[in-house]
Amino acid sequence: MQTLKAAFARSPLPRLEQTMLWEYVLDVPRSWLIGHDTDVLPAEAVARYQALEARRLAGEPMAYIIGNREFMGHAFTVGPGVLIPRPETETLVEQALHILTGMDHPRVLDLGTGSGAVAISIALARPDATVVATDFSAEALHIATQNAHKLCAKVEFYQGSWYDAINGLAPFDVIVSNPPYIAENDPHLTQGDLRFEPATALSAAQNGLADLQHIIAGAPSYLTNHGSIWLEHGWDQADSVRQLLSQAGFHDPISIPDLAGISRITGAYT
Repeated sequence: MQTLKAAFARSPLPRLEQTMLWEYVLDVPRSWLIGHDTDVLPAEAVARYQALEARRLAGEPMAYIIGNREFMGHAFTVGPGVLIPRPETETLVEQALHILTGMDHPRVLDLGTGSGAVAISIALARPDATVVATDFSAEALHIATQNAHKLCAKVEFYQGSWYDAINGLAPFDVIVSNPPYIAENDPHLTQGDLRFEPATALSAAQNGLADLQHIIAGAPSYLTNHGSIWLEHGWDQADSVRQLLSQAGFHDPISIPDLAGISRITGAYT
């Protein structure tokens, strides 16, 4: 027989991670845990917690273990087939929403949507917008569709590689993307959460710039007059992305810092 208080004392995990796992195992809010720390835990709950604890100690991301991650104030379902939404990507959403200010019924395209976090967040903030999202992965689109349904967001999903998925659609006012941008030989790919996330959604050729270059080169054909594109990229890629945008005919590319002051979002207008 074990109480919650004893379980917390025994576990080697940080207390916050323990709390998240117990919330998940017992399906209770955090406030319940505080008020019931001397309750005897069911044996099956202890066994389930220990199994999840072992996965976390092996390095598996918490988001995959509990099946969700918060992004822009909403809980998104995630799994090994999609990237885990990260705080820096909220800057991409915020910039897109800033650009959309004053537009009536805008059209927005999210390339490589993954869990759908970016597209769905934009759709929830701008219900008048037509939001289209693409991904080449059927598994990712399945998760993204689940998230859109769960959060009551209106998003059109298409399967295909980048622009191949949306041939024939009307042009867009804004294109956003958080594409693979880590160099294929980057040692970080073998460390931390990245070990568990889909490699195809993380790394790209040409020192991480291949997909960014492809998206930028194709964008003018899918944007309205005075439309814009906004891209997430690596901490050291802002100069390269601005150069690619200029070479593709975009005007006055600018980079936007994230909360840490690092330029992680770059964009420009047609």
